[in-house]
Amino acid sequence: MEFSLFVQGHPKRGGARSPYWEHQCLMDDLELIRTADQHNWKYVWVSEHHFLEDYSHTSASEVFMAYAFAQTSQIHLGSGIFNLNPIVNHPIKLAERVAMLDHMSRGRFEFGTGRGAGSHEIGGFGLDPNETKANWDEVVWEFRKMWGSPAYSHPDGTAFQTPEEGTHGSFNILPKPYVHTHPAMWVAAGNTPTYEKAARHGLGVLGFNVSAIYDMAEHVEAYKKAVPSAEPVGDYVNDNVMITNGVVCLEDGEKARQVAAETLQISYLQSLVFKYHDTFPRPEGVPEWPTLMPEPSREMIDDQIKAGFFLCGDPDEVLQQTQAYQDIGCDQVAFGMPIQLPMEYALETIRLFGDHVIPKFDTDPKHRSTRFREAAGGPLELAGPDPLYEVP
Repeated sequence: MEFSLFVQGHPKRGGARSPYWEHQCLMDDLELIRTADQHNWKYVWVSEHHFLEDYSHTSASEVFMAYAFAQTSQIHLGSGIFNLNPIVNHPIKLAERVAMLDHMSRGRFEFGTGRGAGSHEIGGFGLDPNETKANWDEVVWEFRKMWGSPAYSHPDGTAFQTPEEGTHGSFNILPKPYVHTHPAMWVAAGNTPTYEKAARHGLGVLGFNVSAIYDMAEHVEAYKKAVPSAEPVGDYVNDNVMITNGVVCLEDGEKARQVAAETLQISYLQSLVFKYHDTFPRPEGVPEWPTLMPEPSREMIDDQIKAGFFLCGDPDEVLQQTQAYQDIGCDQVAFGMPIQLPMEYALETIRLFGDHVIPKFDTDPKHRSTRFREAAGGPLELAGPDPLYEVP
């Protein structure tokens, strides 16, 4: 089982309209990534959101990821997600961006896709929410063609069209991905049917869930049951399930619980999730915005840990809590930080979890997604000129 961070340029509470806090939250996310790269973490997922003042300011995540790749050496970064609606991201531009990130990282980019979530975000681009499913279904099959052929066309598309020829002949989408085949492909999913669909398409799942870990077992089981019969949208099957949660891991377990109760603002974040992602089912007890859910007390933190909503404690305690994720069969766990967590505690969490917990669960030095990619196309390295091509 592998581990990742999830960053989204989440502004300090009350600082959403401050250029200072915008800048600081992005710099803090970069510091988390640099630290994770040195302490056994395998992946970072970077969101793409638009118009979400209090929630996420990473509207151009490809810029952020390119900069982060230059400051790291081992960790993979992925789009969590790139929106596949052509009015937001034209598919040809996405194919080009993915290939560029793949080259700049030498094969460390992960291509996460999705439909977009929330009426406010979709509405800002004039999108009809009823169009997003059909758009994704059409677009996701086109990337393999764009990367695999020197002559791409899509003349009869509904979501977008590309003619068969232009002024100077056919259209060659450039550059092609970094050596042999394309990056691993993923899709965001939130319910059992979507997990099954991802498996049938050969896509890894980005489970940006708001449920307790024990409630995710049926989703993972459905995926694993369906994936052996996949007809992949890409060159290979990326048999991977990632699910999300939060963690505070400090040397002092009681201090970790106090920090969680006093600084994390767990319920505030959940309130924002249901404010902006209003397509998510609203659990009983979650009020309509702007009414906020009450923040948990110190006593309630233990109940949340026991229920599987949160990991918290010293390294040994968090190690035991992490076992529940392996027990349900997921392949990767992503932790969203910081959620108003002071940087000193966020960095301590990354170091302690990376040094003491991750090695107990992740014993493979190679990324799982890289193994699938290499099995489909060979080692991810450029050993010299490609013998299939002659330089004119």
